[in-house]
Amino acid sequence: MTGSLANSVVTWPVLSVTTFLPLVGALLIWLIARGEEATAARTSKWIALWTTLITFAVSMILVLRFDPAQTGFQFVEKAPWVANTIMYHMGVDGISLPFVILTTAVMPFCILASWKSVTKRVREYMMAFLFLETLMIGTFSALDLVLFYLFFEGGLIPMFLIIGIWGGPRRVYASFKFFLYTFLGSVLMLLAIMALYWNAGTTDIPTLMTTPVPRSLQTWAWLAFFASFAVKMPMWPVHTWLPDAHVEAPTAGSVVLAAIMLKMGGYGFLRFSLPMFPLASHDFAPLIFSLSAIAIIYTSLVALMQEDIKKLIAYSSVAHMGFVTMGIFAGTMQGVAGGVFQMVSHGIVSGALFLCVGVIYDRMHTREIAAYGGLVNRMPIYALVFMVFTMANVGLPGTSGFVGEFMTLLGTFKVSVPTAIFATTGVILSAAYALWLYRKVVFGVLDKPALAGIKDLTLREVVILAPLLVLTILFGVYPKPVLDMSAASVQHLVDNYSTAISAVKAAALQ
Repeated sequence: MTGSLANSVVTWPVLSVTTFLPLVGALLIWLIARGEEATAARTSKWIALWTTLITFAVSMILVLRFDPAQTGFQFVEKAPWVANTIMYHMGVDGISLPFVILTTAVMPFCILASWKSVTKRVREYMMAFLFLETLMIGTFSALDLVLFYLFFEGGLIPMFLIIGIWGGPRRVYASFKFFLYTFLGSVLMLLAIMALYWNAGTTDIPTLMTTPVPRSLQTWAWLAFFASFAVKMPMWPVHTWLPDAHVEAPTAGSVVLAAIMLKMGGYGFLRFSLPMFPLASHDFAPLIFSLSAIAIIYTSLVALMQEDIKKLIAYSSVAHMGFVTMGIFAGTMQGVAGGVFQMVSHGIVSGALFLCVGVIYDRMHTREIAAYGGLVNRMPIYALVFMVFTMANVGLPGTSGFVGEFMTLLGTFKVSVPTAIFATTGVILSAAYALWLYRKVVFGVLDKPALAGIKDLTLREVVILAPLLVLTILFGVYPKPVLDMSAASVQHLVDNYSTAISAVKAAALQ
């Protein structure tokens, strides 16, 4: 295996190491964490935590040695795998690298968040999360369609188990609904992958991105990929699995779901729909704009009606993903770059919001909004932290949430003014439900006896939330690191997309 990086050569497969290190950690837990249950649980937690921290440290080598000026894939590793047709082909560019780093960065917080709250089958729980991390990193790094499909679909299994075993009272219903929705959509994608192989004779993603796909095949392949990615994001109206999954999942499960797994859909649109099927993407853009605008407005209104904190944040996630799909299919530099940034920002902010919900759930064992009120009197540090993430969720200038939303709106405005106007009303609605939630939970009179002895954030909880708070504000005032990392790759994608559309329009005029 070789690794290519700018003009130098990486002498070890850093991307494969980053991808499969969590799997090694899971194997270590299986081999070492045995014996008495309490001892096995403690050993499992520490192995999982150190594995995720080391994986994050290794992934930072990718950032330090990544050349943002290059448009091609870097750290490429390629080896024969199945019948010399399907290759083990890995690599990252400016679009996929931010999501790899987001994955490795979020996972240690998930392990720490589960430190006290998960008490049964801790060994298996930690192994499931480490398996899931490998599959998520692989999804963002795979450069072969079949390899991508295996990683993409494989992630369903550990998440199905995490919700179904460690979730709430309706966990079995929620886990099956999550699995069936996402799996059924992906069956169509598998058929499209087979069709692309029959057409081009390869499943190599970089080759397929430069090989023109016949116009008739583009439409059907686009729809098949769309079926999978739309459910994953999820887009309206195939979003109904998400609130159930979030409500029933343990805190760390909700964090992974919101911060990373939802982003696989947006990444799929960027990696496949726009570069491989540009004409179909252009033709179906009005449909995407309509669905995005409906998602932003409708799910924001539904969020206003919720009585469960987790369900409200889940519906807000659907609304925020509406900005992402809108920006991506605008096909403009600001729209696509804004979509990438919005996904990274949402990963940090929504993950932090679910962690904030987990903090008070661990103390009170209820997520009902009506059960709270006046927390600022007993939990001032929590109130401050929760306020910053709430403002970021609203899209307040100075937080990372503003940058992504503004850029997607700006990019969409150039293409479809009505869509941008409708989407902007979603910003007002998001302020309505987010501020209403904050007022009900944090402000008011502390008159509920159960809340009288509630404690503020512990040191462990401060360690979890503080880095996310810093990143939320840092990327709000200085978004350059994320935007620069993806700029060349996004520009290359937009240029190729625009060229394909212009060529068709020119041919139609002749």
